[in-house]
Amino acid sequence: MCEIETHPWQPWLPAGAKVLIMGTFPPGAHRWAMDFYYPNPTNDFWKMIGLIFMGDPAALYDPAARRYRLPQIRELLTERGIALSDTGYRIRRLKGNASDKYLEIVEPVALHELLARIPLCRNVATTGEKAAGVVASLTGTEIPAMGKSVTTPDGLTLWRMPSTSRAYPLALEKKAEHYRRLFEAAGVL
Repeated sequence: MCEIETHPWQPWLPAGAKVLIMGTFPPGAHRWAMDFYYPNPTNDFWKMIGLIFMGDPAALYDPAARRYRLPQIRELLTERGIALSDTGYRIRRLKGNASDKYLEIVEPVALHELLARIPLCRNVATTGEKAAGVVASLTGTEIPAMGKSVTTPDGLTLWRMPSTSRAYPLALEKKAEHYRRLFEAAGVL
């Protein structure tokens, strides 16, 4: 039986957050270029954020140090009102890797408790199909089509964004277009 892992980080919940972005679960620590969300430098998340908010996909990464610029990332997220969490609180890696296909969610995150801590947040976006399925099950909604949203009876908008994994076959610029629409709708861009 595979070992159960507990999420290594607390959710990032700036007080003025208007959007909560949720992945599934971080990769193993050997893939981290920082001790924070989307730590793998091969993942497109921070490149996409740099492109959207700073016009430069390399703006949040220091290639000489092979590390992300975490203070700058936290400042940008706080300033723009972007919260981060993952949908898996406790998981099992069925194949020992970070692939969602081989990730079993043992215990999902307490989504409604997170949202209670960021009352201005009316938009929840998932970075991929598995995370979208978890949020749909927690909210009793259908899974939106990629790049689309559904609204819950209490007015929360749930977005399904493309995965930022390099394994997802979509160019960085195309991924950024989807996320740009989300950020504009949420009022953070």
